[in-house]
Amino acid sequence: MNDDTHATTLVVPCHDEARRLDTTAYRELLAASPNLRLQFVDDGSTDDTARVLQDLARHEPERTDVLSLLRNQGKAEAVRQGMLAALERGACVTGYLDADLATPVGEVVRLVTTFAQRDVDVLLAARVALLGRSIHRSAVRHYLGRVFASAASLTLKLQVYDTQCGAKIFRRTDALLAALSEPFLSRWCFDVELLGRLLIGTRDVPALDPSRVLEEPLRAWCDVPGSKLDTAAKLAAILDLGRVFRDLERRRRCAG
Repeated sequence: MNDDTHATTLVVPCHDEARRLDTTAYRELLAASPNLRLQFVDDGSTDDTARVLQDLARHEPERTDVLSLLRNQGKAEAVRQGMLAALERGACVTGYLDADLATPVGEVVRLVTTFAQRDVDVLLAARVALLGRSIHRSAVRHYLGRVFASAASLTLKLQVYDTQCGAKIFRRTDALLAALSEPFLSRWCFDVELLGRLLIGTRDVPALDPSRVLEEPLRAWCDVPGSKLDTAAKLAAILDLGRVFRDLERRRRCAG
């Protein structure tokens, strides 16, 4: 098994993504970022995802790994299992991004570089539609996203603009290892759950200081057709946030 000590490993969860996986773009990503490794997780796919991922791994065997889950367990568990696999290999920096590369290659490279240059433990990509940026989201997803972000900020007790962008990077810390030690409760808003666990800690593991978290506005992001996060799922995520809120409140009490 390869050692990831000096590399950033990004997890790419995949469920029935054979038609949307742009293998050329992933090769370009690896070529543009020499210290980057990719950990794909095939989340019980029933299409040709496994074949596509194995072909990619054969082209980039030293920097591409594929973890196959026998049954579909959902994006949250696929990300958790992928990050744990990277950390077990010795990765000092890990994170995840969406399989469809809604965050384009150039932006992923910039995020990895920014993280390496900044003294932070968590970097969250944020989709902020500023003038001069190329952020393309449907109006419905944008406004539902703003409602969700407000609720997420209240849940986390932290002013955060965008918890749900699929590009995030984390430094290996005791808080991260503790946060990943048990499955997430939420299917749709595990990002909030992960951040909450980091910011609360446990009786034995200190919480991460909020000053160690950085939001980085993206210069480009685009909805890719075929996303599994439709409007109904977005509404379900808002409802699911209540479950996360109750769990984080319990953790706050337990952490003392």
